[in-house]
Amino acid sequence: MVVHADLSPRFRDAMAAFPSGVTIMTTVDRWGRPWGFTASSFCSLSLDPPLVLVCLAKTARCHPAFLESEEWTIQIVAPRHLSLVTRFATSGADKFAGGEFTPDDRGVPFLPDAPVTLACVAHARHDGGDHSILVARVHDVTVLDDQPLLYFRRTFRPLTRLS
Repeated sequence: MVVHADLSPRFRDAMAAFPSGVTIMTTVDRWGRPWGFTASSFCSLSLDPPLVLVCLAKTARCHPAFLESEEWTIQIVAPRHLSLVTRFATSGADKFAGGEFTPDDRGVPFLPDAPVTLACVAHARHDGGDHSILVARVHDVTVLDDQPLLYFRRTFRPLTRLS
């Protein structure tokens, strides 16, 4: 099915009206170079086995690295990571220039102060139109007592507590 040109702006607006968390997904290629991207297309897929999925644009420079690598880390980020999220969402930016990431025991960069860190291995990759659907099997989880950053109507926002 082809999305008609007149539907495309309305579809984008509809998807922007759905709030989501913000993640940074990282890996290393076969030469040990770090790669990563910002994603709001992330969700839990299965509890048994523990699976999550993240969608990555096929046009992203890091796309080949994620198709080849088997070790991934997903960080759910906090509002204080806004500049980092922006850097990881910017094409051509030196994503790891700020020194915020540390390699884990697999060599995959992780963000030590992220509210949630999921150490994963590749489980499956699927075609998703102009994106690839990366399915990851989670093998380790770190959860800190912190608030996540949200993405809503094309803007990053802190989660506000409801009383």
